[in-house]
Amino acid sequence: MKQGIKNIQELYKELEEQRENRKDIIADTRSLMVSSTENKSLLYVSAGNERPYYEISDVAHRQIADRLGIPFKYYMRMRTDYPELLDQNINGWLDAAPEKRMLRTMNGKLRAFLSDRYRRLDNLELVDHVLPVIAQMKGCSIESCDITETHLYMKIINKTMKTEITPGDVVQAGFVISNSEIGLGALKVEPLVYRLVCRNGLICKDLAHKKYHAGRQVEDTDNAYELYSDETLAADDKAYFLKVQDIVSAAVDEARFNLTVDKMRVSMNVQTGEDPVRTVEVLGDKYVLNKMERASILRHFIMGNDFSAFGLVNAVTRSSQDVEDYNRATDLERLGGMLLEESVSSGKAKSNMILLPQAI
Repeated sequence: MKQGIKNIQELYKELEEQRENRKDIIADTRSLMVSSTENKSLLYVSAGNERPYYEISDVAHRQIADRLGIPFKYYMRMRTDYPELLDQNINGWLDAAPEKRMLRTMNGKLRAFLSDRYRRLDNLELVDHVLPVIAQMKGCSIESCDITETHLYMKIINKTMKTEITPGDVVQAGFVISNSEIGLGALKVEPLVYRLVCRNGLICKDLAHKKYHAGRQVEDTDNAYELYSDETLAADDKAYFLKVQDIVSAAVDEARFNLTVDKMRVSMNVQTGEDPVRTVEVLGDKYVLNKMERASILRHFIMGNDFSAFGLVNAVTRSSQDVEDYNRATDLERLGGMLLEESVSSGKAKSNMILLPQAI
């Protein structure tokens, strides 16, 4: 399991700093204007006598392109080669198809361009509600946590719920809490299996609990204005986070943990063929893995000297520790869970077989 660069105290401090520096705005798109150069794009917001502006992040650029129906490849070409044309496209469609949008900003940067129905389930509130629950869970500790530009992650291990896959090969139960404040996914609680011998984490995303960022539409107005949490929203959030607390309390489920362990044992008898290079090549093509990721997986696959599906799953989850980006490392831990599920279901559904050379 990749270790985050922060412990929980450092993480909490950063979340508090973000709270101080973030601002959410509801704006009619006719009150918005974009001005671009080769290096950056600024979004200007007309709000009464004020006209603040924010540098548009890469995530917000993609969200703007998606919302306005501009093909992203063309959008990026304009952004690089013809920024004036990009401004004409954006500003023209913002004015021609007016609607309310939520602008999530921080430190002078537009980090998200979202629906006015987007429900703000923010990281600091989430941590405030789940930390007391984790503290009361016997044997649980936060093994890894981090906050990236797009997501918050907390990976928790329950050291009292463990078993052996084979003699001496111990795994422990756990779960992952993740959230995006900028529209890149639901608040999720996913089961995790932690293998002590190699410190690998495998995420079972198919067994996840999800809470989506969908809420009430804001009041109708022609003006841009800063959005605060009103009493009704606070009451809704309290009820919502009580549900999240219940989900976290039940996250370490012995039956689900044992089911995953059983699948691991079954996968030990599923062979991937005699050519590990070809196996990883096919894996990389199907799941769009880059050259560095493929090389890392292949290295761990060969060094492990286990060419079963179990060996491939462990090579993938072990490679997550070699990836610099915490988001991508977590994606690889989820990919390990997907491969495990595919390997044990291959006998029931031939079309769902894992990426084995002999199955192609």
